[in-house]
Amino acid sequence: MTATPDIVPDSEHRGLVAALPPRVRAFALLARFDRPIGWWLLFWPGAWGVALAGGAVERWPLILWLLVGSIAMRGAGCVYNDIVDRDLDRRVERTRSRPLASGTVSLKAAWVWLALLCLVGLVVLLQLHVYAAVVAVLSLGAVAAYPFMKRITWWPQAWLGIVFSWAALVGFSEAWGVLAAPGVLLYAGSIAWVIGYDTIYALQDREDDALIGVRSSALRMGAHVKGGVALFYALALALWASAVWAVRPDPLALVALVPVALHLAWQAATLRPDDGAGALARFRSNRFAGLLMFLACAVVATPL
Repeated sequence: MTATPDIVPDSEHRGLVAALPPRVRAFALLARFDRPIGWWLLFWPGAWGVALAGGAVERWPLILWLLVGSIAMRGAGCVYNDIVDRDLDRRVERTRSRPLASGTVSLKAAWVWLALLCLVGLVVLLQLHVYAAVVAVLSLGAVAAYPFMKRITWWPQAWLGIVFSWAALVGFSEAWGVLAAPGVLLYAGSIAWVIGYDTIYALQDREDDALIGVRSSALRMGAHVKGGVALFYALALALWASAVWAVRPDPLALVALVPVALHLAWQAATLRPDDGAGALARFRSNRFAGLLMFLACAVVATPL
């Protein structure tokens, strides 16, 4: 192993990561433990599904298990993504210091680390009933294909939406007992949400992506990226409103979505495509958007 790379520019909790021994730190960076925003964004759709199915309070152990699973599987996804993208990562300024791209972690060690993280995910999977567990396993094909999407489509963010929103199907089917229309609509809305926020994230890499031939929705939208993000956020809200209506067909129930709607509107209205730091801040703010949506689902599903 070579010297430990610098923590990437969008890292969080620098002090905690920096305090780890160099060898351990490299594996923490490989799994993006320095950037908790990723597992928050993976976790929230699952928590929404449980809450919309009426389990926000009584099913709190399930929500905690989904959180553990999100941390482990997001880490596993990042390791797998870096294994596939290690050559591309060396050519992008923001990613060239990643452990695999920089040579800090060997390819063999990365595969072992990936297996260990997947074992944690398996433990979480075993906490689910068979129906929800099958729903969860069905996501593996989409997860495996994701790292290749940026090479073949201008919309890898849509594929990420399919993957990162899957927990909504798992959480809802586990709490409801079966996958029904509200869970599917919630999932579809989450896909649109992910496309919106990951387009914002992709703004940081537009120049490098264009140079090396990597595709993204941020590049595809071009000068219309701000309006595109707003459109996908509006679509997310429309689908979420349909999910809410399917659970509680009452106009007052839709009021619960107002806080998250205002937050997403703020993101779109204040987005400056050429401001990388501002784009990163708005991307990260979706952690709060996820919380607002969770509260909305909990309120809607609470009996009067």
